[in-house]
Amino acid sequence: MKFKPLMALPPLVFVALAALFYFGNLREDRDALPSAREGREAPPVVLTELEGKTLFDDATLRDGEVKLVNYWASWCAPCRAEHPLLEDLAQEVPVYGVNYRDDPGRALDFLDELGDPFAAIGADANGRMALDWGLYGVPETYVIAGDGTVMLRFAGPITRDVVANRIRPAIEAAAAR
Repeated sequence: MKFKPLMALPPLVFVALAALFYFGNLREDRDALPSAREGREAPPVVLTELEGKTLFDDATLRDGEVKLVNYWASWCAPCRAEHPLLEDLAQEVPVYGVNYRDDPGRALDFLDELGDPFAAIGADANGRMALDWGLYGVPETYVIAGDGTVMLRFAGPITRDVVANRIRPAIEAAAAR
């Protein structure tokens, strides 16, 4: 029987994929989405005002204080689920909201219904700022150091476990800078 080189291709592809999966599972946090922004300066803030709400700007991110930036939308069910935790965090650090691709009236109704944990808020109606920040989807929460450095990006709804094991340590690291 003659050996054909193409016969070795399927087992080699299988071994290569198995190695890729194996080494991928050795990462520290397999569920975390990688962020090109962590450790770098936050991108510029370019937002429009939500009626009756205080707008924040780029200088706010670099005011010397640790803060959170939270992307959310009224149509986002996980945003509704994480909202009480944002209200709790707002007692510790300022939380700035970015209303992402949302109807302004619905956004304001959402805040009227659930409460407004945001020190200031703006709308990113066309999603342009979100692209610059590398947004994966809402909700996303960023811990920002006083000099504007992104210390943590957490994609997805925050939970008590995420607050305790990811967000608070990042807040502490940002405060120690």
